[in-house]
Amino acid sequence: MSTTWHILGAGSLGTLWATRLARAGLPVRLILRDQARLQAYQAAGGLTLVEQGQASFHAIPGETLDNPEPITRLLVACKAYDAQQAVSQLAARLTPDAELVLLQNGLGSQDAVAAQVPQARCIYASSTEGAFRDGDWRVVFAGHGYTWLGDASHPTAPFWLDDLSASGIPHEWSADILTRLWRKLALNCAINPLTVLHDCRNGGLLQHHCEVAMLCVELSELLERCGQPAAAENLQQEVERVIQATAANYSSMYQDVASRRRTEISYLLGHACDVAARHQLHLPNLSRLRRLLVEHLQQRGLPSD
Repeated sequence: MSTTWHILGAGSLGTLWATRLARAGLPVRLILRDQARLQAYQAAGGLTLVEQGQASFHAIPGETLDNPEPITRLLVACKAYDAQQAVSQLAARLTPDAELVLLQNGLGSQDAVAAQVPQARCIYASSTEGAFRDGDWRVVFAGHGYTWLGDASHPTAPFWLDDLSASGIPHEWSADILTRLWRKLALNCAINPLTVLHDCRNGGLLQHHCEVAMLCVELSELLERCGQPAAAENLQQEVERVIQATAANYSSMYQDVASRRRTEISYLLGHACDVAARHQLHLPNLSRLRRLLVEHLQQRGLPSD
């Protein structure tokens, strides 16, 4: 019998993973934050995946955080700012050989989660897959991408990667997952905050070439100082490529602000600036960007942490 995949976080990526794993015949359970949310989910009967215009329905069992059933494999797909508290509520349910897959944006939340559950193996993940919800309990697979997974302290790949292959989840085990995560953080810092401040799609940043270039110089300097030279290689060229390739898209941070949701600023730009300060590295453009973004969020009555 396959080990059950417990999915924490019913957002776009969590439900995208849940539906594909279930479609492959693997046991999946969706963990919801409270009884009211569970009742709403049970009324719907399951999750709907829309892929290439075709909808498929998956009657995946749901449960709340306080369900007593032990957890051996947990996909943590909630927002970075929710991950630590949510996992702390599940810590007592984790088996001695539990494994967690941490699918958060930015950096900082992964270490906080790992420190809370020292008995568990925490595997970091970085995904470029695109998905969005067009209704409650419905997820639209918007863009094929890739998921890199790795464990900086234990380089051996887990056997359950076969589950991802069977589910059609493109993935690769990465021996240098921290490089992947730092690279993605730098890309996000160079693009997302500017799209919010300039109120534009990603392609609108083509009109702000100098601003993007200055940020890339400072982010490269930060990556070098953090011992991540590979993540700094050709950073500006990669940022420009992503801007052009996703020109019609709105960044995730732009979408959060537009929907009046809390952003992950603390785990993206905030984390970069905090690490720079610890290294006594003066990065004026990055610091100014953080200050302007915080002011922008506060003016709109949104959390700035």
